[in-house]
Amino acid sequence: MTGPDKNKKFPLEHYDRLCFLKNVVKNPNIIVGDYTYYDDFEDVENFGRNVKYHFDFIGDRLVKGKFCMIASGVKFIMNGANHLTDALTTYPFAIFGNG
Repeated sequence: MTGPDKNKKFPLEHYDRLCFLKNVVKNPNIIVGDYTYYDDFEDVENFGRNVKYHFDFIGDRLVKGKFCMIASGVKFIMNGANHLTDALTTYPFAIFGNG
């Protein structure tokens, strides 16, 4: 087989700003396909901070396919950022419990 090893964290030797994201993400609700790569100016382990409003109790999953490219600073805004639109108020009583 030719090409990069999809199981390596860093496909480019001596360059740790670019990774195969599947080998870095630890959140089970973020699914990443083979060879999708991510570049981060600071630390590739910081990818999770770019996934905003990703709350476990909502059950959302972020799914990225194979052979995708994700640049440093890209933000993913998940469904948890939404407020109720069919209620008397947008205040999140249900999230805070006993609502």
